[in-house]
Amino acid sequence: MNYGVIGMEAMKGVSGLEFLQGIISGRFPQPPIAQLLNMHLIEAEKGRAVFAATPAASHYNPLGTVHGVFAATILDSCMACAVQTMIETGFGYTTIEFKITYVRPMTDQTGPVRGIGEVINVGRRLGVSEGKLVDAQGKVLAHGTTSCMIFPL
Repeated sequence: MNYGVIGMEAMKGVSGLEFLQGIISGRFPQPPIAQLLNMHLIEAEKGRAVFAATPAASHYNPLGTVHGVFAATILDSCMACAVQTMIETGFGYTTIEFKITYVRPMTDQTGPVRGIGEVINVGRRLGVSEGKLVDAQGKVLAHGTTSCMIFPL
């Protein structure tokens, strides 16, 4: 797997969807955070983005469960990338706010999880999406919403 920082300059010539599909196909490298958390973008289509990951003991907090930042990072990624799929060439975005509700704890026994982000609305300056983190049986582990600012590059 190829990891690296791409930067916004590379985004100038492609739409948000083309950029994400380029990560999936290997045209662009996976971001370094993907290696750290062993998460990967596995689907990107107009209005939707999906990440896969497997929680491990290396993600534990002092209480012996997976730290909330693991779920937060996957949800921030899938929700923001859902917005990114709607962005035209020459524009970038950044998360300006997100809210997450944790439903079930995770451990290294949870197995593979998926973060599924879907757009609620994308305008010229603001994109809003929702996401859920589910286990292999489809049980919701956490869910959330995000707002992303859209800007010209």
